[in-house]
Amino acid sequence: MHLSSEEEENSLSLKRFESMLKTNKVLFFDSEEFEEIVLHYLDTGKTSLAKKALKLALEQHPKSTGLRLVQVEMLVYEDKLDQAEKLLNELYAIEPHNEEIYIQKANIYSKRDNHEKAVELLRIALQYTDDYADVYNLIGMEYLFMDNLELAKESFIKCLEEDIEDQTALYNVVYCFEFLDQNAEAIEYLKTYIERNPYSEIAWHQSGRLYYGLKDYENAITAFEYATYIDETFIGAFMEKGKALERLKRYEEAIESYNRTMELDEPTSYALLRIGKCYEKLGNKVLALKFFNRTVHEDPLLDKGWIAITDFYVRQKNFQKALFYVNKAIAIDNENRLYWKRYATISKTLNLYEEAEYGYRKAVEFGDYELDTWIFWVDLLQYLGEFDSAVQTLLQASEYFPEQFEVEYRLAGLHFMLHEIEKGIFHLCNGLRLSLENHTIIEELFPAVWERKDVQAYIAKQKKKKN
Repeated sequence: MHLSSEEEENSLSLKRFESMLKTNKVLFFDSEEFEEIVLHYLDTGKTSLAKKALKLALEQHPKSTGLRLVQVEMLVYEDKLDQAEKLLNELYAIEPHNEEIYIQKANIYSKRDNHEKAVELLRIALQYTDDYADVYNLIGMEYLFMDNLELAKESFIKCLEEDIEDQTALYNVVYCFEFLDQNAEAIEYLKTYIERNPYSEIAWHQSGRLYYGLKDYENAITAFEYATYIDETFIGAFMEKGKALERLKRYEEAIESYNRTMELDEPTSYALLRIGKCYEKLGNKVLALKFFNRTVHEDPLLDKGWIAITDFYVRQKNFQKALFYVNKAIAIDNENRLYWKRYATISKTLNLYEEAEYGYRKAVEFGDYELDTWIFWVDLLQYLGEFDSAVQTLLQASEYFPEQFEVEYRLAGLHFMLHEIEKGIFHLCNGLRLSLENHTIIEELFPAVWERKDVQAYIAKQKKKKN
């Protein structure tokens, strides 16, 4: 990789400094070289080397404001905020128009969670700085800390007006638009940005993401394609393009896009899984299963891979194999309600009723409050003769579905089975009131209750009223 002349100089300075440490010879460096050396070590987390460099630097250049400001940065890094503030006040008395003093003061206030004061100081720094982009970026970050996304967005936009190549600011602008639920406005902003910087693959990629979020898949694909024209190795854009193509049912093209990601880098379990799903949609079961198996081979802990194989076998009506694979998924994520529901449904199909009842119970325990889940669970409890548990489960379900004939008819039948006639009549009347035509639930699930004369009388009475 080609280094700029500045990068080469910094690299040489670092080599000279590290050579000096090894030989114990004291070499001379100018103050700017020392600044770069200290900041390099700070950025790479080598604090002890940064301290050594700073000590030597201040011995050689005791009056250097730049080095004293680096000393402030190190004190802030170590959370020695009072010492840093004292040193800044001394520097302010010498150079009141130095923007870095205000930036470091703002940093201290930010660390103390006084973000309003930090913004105030950064606005003063704007009066003295040549690097407006950096200061606007810092102001934007302070507004983010304050959760003021509108003002943060404005600051990041100003940063990009000063430095159009600032990718971090670009990501932050899009983040603010998205957080404010302004996706359409974000797309319009990116259009103007792209007019100024048409070869920004990041801008095209972000546009694609936003179009995808708005379900405008055609424009999303176009944007992702531009991103890949600019950077032919942009794996993320190829991946996102594949997702958008899937949405448009262009499965062959989606497979091509996912394959491109694997040509550029090692295969990912996500790409393999998506290819498998595409082949399944195309009706190629052999290749679908091949890629699902490659998915779990690539990442045995990817529960979604095991679930894909489960669903594949369910569609093939091979429930024995489906049960084997859903157990694999549950072993990885045993608090996933969707997996437990699959386990229950498959177990029920295989006439494993106790296992199915357990599966539905776990699904509800982990947050599946869908009506059909409650109903399947209750019907299994009834089948297993656990009438009291079935009643308690239905009463729990009625808190979520207070006016559902499916719940009321089942409560009626169960109470009659438990010889709680008054309760049975109460719930039967509720069921008849909510949906007279569905009274056949009693006949289907509770034939002994259906044959009772009082039950037939109540049903006949309601039919007569309706006519």
